[in-house]
Amino acid sequence: MSEIHHMSAAELSAAFRTKSLSPREVASAVFDRIARWEPKLNAMYLLERGAALAAAGASETRWRAGEPLSALDGVPITLKENIYTQGHPSALGTAATELVPRAADAPPAARAREAGLVLLGKTTMPDFGMLSSGLSSIHGLTRNPWRLDRNTSGSSSGAGAAGAAGYGPLHVGTDIGGSVRLPATHCGLFGLKPSLGRIPIDPPYMGRVAGPMTRSVEDAALLMNVLTRPDARDFMNLPWQDIDYAHELDAIELRGLRIGLLEQMGVGLPVHPAVAAATRDAARALEAAGATVEPMESFLTADMLEGMQKFFEARSCRDVLAMTPPVRARILPFVVEWCTWRAAQFSGDEVIGAYAQVVAMREAAVRAVGRFDFVLSPTSPILPYEAQSACPGDDPHNALPHIAFTVAYNMSEQPAASVNWSFTDDGLPVGVQLIGQRFDDRGVLRLARALEGLRGAQRAWPEPETVARA
Repeated sequence: MSEIHHMSAAELSAAFRTKSLSPREVASAVFDRIARWEPKLNAMYLLERGAALAAAGASETRWRAGEPLSALDGVPITLKENIYTQGHPSALGTAATELVPRAADAPPAARAREAGLVLLGKTTMPDFGMLSSGLSSIHGLTRNPWRLDRNTSGSSSGAGAAGAAGYGPLHVGTDIGGSVRLPATHCGLFGLKPSLGRIPIDPPYMGRVAGPMTRSVEDAALLMNVLTRPDARDFMNLPWQDIDYAHELDAIELRGLRIGLLEQMGVGLPVHPAVAAATRDAARALEAAGATVEPMESFLTADMLEGMQKFFEARSCRDVLAMTPPVRARILPFVVEWCTWRAAQFSGDEVIGAYAQVVAMREAAVRAVGRFDFVLSPTSPILPYEAQSACPGDDPHNALPHIAFTVAYNMSEQPAASVNWSFTDDGLPVGVQLIGQRFDDRGVLRLARALEGLRGAQRAWPEPETVARA
């Protein structure tokens, strides 16, 4: 048997069923793992050891009686800090937020508890989730377990680090421009950004989703079975379908599939040679397995990406300028500069023009992917960058060019996933992205599972004693 902290959710569920492991034993082992890693990583905002062990004990009683609440009853899980949990404050990654306990569980937290999962705690994020980085004015710096001088990316930074370090098998992040997929690719995980509304969230917002971040596609599919159950608080919640996402996960037939290969977006940051090589290698593997892989042109224009950036800036600027100067001073200065340097002077015409580009990007993405069954691309154009940086290049006037491969699918509401494919010579993970048609989350999971089976041997997960120093 693997060490407990390396066991998948599927393996833990099987062990609970046979009584070869107990949920309390597993929770204790994972807390020990966190204690070994956390001084180096800083991935956790909140640890709930007492409540978690009590929940694990209750799960143990249910398994002993043969009455688990779900297949994942007793399995450890972490939630991103901005997924509210009853009785806990949510700082939203920033020292500017008043730390008031939340009155209720957000939908992902509620569904996890209803299914008997054991909530270990909450993971870190940058200020307001508006950085693809592990840097935060309240949490400090979250580091990448593969190499401590590298960034996790974000904004689900703590979830990415926790998944790679073995803080249990299941983690939930949120994504409005790449915030599940970017830390997934930089931390070697599988990350799914589901169709908008597939997993209910509160508060809902255009393009914003919650999604699983796991070490395997199977674990993400099992978690989808829990998280997708309906919740009336999300007014964009899709009609619930009684789908077992883990059932027949291997059912996809690659032969005959038409897959578009999007190697270059043409805007944003240039694609690193190692990322380009991984994407081409994944395409060749799919082709060898019988799929038809066809090169496709970029659908994203410089105006679309600029419009998206302006829209994000205007959204955050409005919130920041409403704060008193003393409160605003607590925010990471980079974030304040990023969202106010030009947005404070935007006219209504400029904001509506930016939004028009977002809509144009949405339409272009749906049309481009619609020519194929699925699309394959890089997840991020770059490798993990410096840990202390707020964004690649540290330029608050150009903070988002690295999200060109991810953000369009938030706005188009399409499912997209990052699958780790390979590693650089110095051991950094490199993921590729799979994009499906709107609402075809199950199809994306099945293709990701197939790709998982086609990739080469993966490196052993990093250990706290051997990881390179910062």
